[in-house]
Amino acid sequence: MTLSIREARRGADDDAVWQILQPVVEAGDTFCAEPRGGMPGALAYFWPETARVWIAEWEGEPLGCSYLRPNQTGNGAHVCNAGYCTSPSARGRGVARALLDHSLDQARCAGYLAMQFNFVVTTNTRAIDIWTRAGFDTVGRLPDAFNHPQKGLVDALVMYRRL
Repeated sequence: MTLSIREARRGADDDAVWQILQPVVEAGDTFCAEPRGGMPGALAYFWPETARVWIAEWEGEPLGCSYLRPNQTGNGAHVCNAGYCTSPSARGRGVARALLDHSLDQARCAGYLAMQFNFVVTTNTRAIDIWTRAGFDTVGRLPDAFNHPQKGLVDALVMYRRL
């Protein structure tokens, strides 16, 4: 068997997405979602109405999820925004990279011309390495933009890639 990626269905897949998001959101060291917001808060943050969400599974076990949505409306709608989350059991198994490759393909199919990550916490070095190796450039740094639960105020990066 191999890793499969399928589009999530709102309502039917809420539990699977929450299963992936819960440990990461509650740790509070990567996403800006309220760590004590529970499933409703996490889903509102990761899966707003403007987003499509996918789930990466290995033999039916959800290991990661991603979203893709317009970064802006109107004259900025040709740039998309994406986000990724992997479960602790998926780390080092290529799930994040597979989700990234999938979202890049989906973005191209949807007609986007570029992808932008608005807020990559600088302590998330594994993600920064994956995104950099995939051709994303750091185009901005937001000083002290994230209040890390262990490290205090840390910077966040804006990363960008033309498609």
